[in-house]
Amino acid sequence: MKKVEDYVVSIPDFPEPGIIFRDVTSVLQDADGLKLAIDKIQEKLEGLDFDVIAGTESRGFIFGMPIAYNLHKPFILVRKKGKLPRETVSVEYELEYGSAVIEMHKDSVKPGQKVVLIDDLIATGGTIEAAAKLVESLGGEVVRMVFLMELAGLKGRERLAGYDVDSVICYEGK
Repeated sequence: MKKVEDYVVSIPDFPEPGIIFRDVTSVLQDADGLKLAIDKIQEKLEGLDFDVIAGTESRGFIFGMPIAYNLHKPFILVRKKGKLPRETVSVEYELEYGSAVIEMHKDSVKPGQKVVLIDDLIATGGTIEAAAKLVESLGGEVVRMVFLMELAGLKGRERLAGYDVDSVICYEGK
């Protein structure tokens, strides 16, 4: 039986020499790979008490939405600045070169709600940390962060030390 990592295409020296790019689109392009990836992420939520799933733009939508549907939970969009039509809360965070802003609707999380954050990849952890700050600014509690892939060499898990972090696949390098 194949594992999720069997569907991930690894591309050496992209985007620069010494980096191995882990391509999630190869998982999405295979029906068995996609189903397995969603099932494995969903397994990371078994026995967890939570109210809402949130996903970060855009691959967090791809993996989080079907899990929300399967578990009959609401799904919250965490988007880039300027993409949501109603009143929002936002947070700016640092990228490797510069900064970015993400937002969510102000009414998307109610005080006391337990929230799971889902994304395809944890690298440095900056985006998901910013998403957690948004949830917390609205009075929600982040009870778990789940990723399909983790690049352990970039130390995102260390940055998120105060959170319950899990991943399906963990690559040791960058």
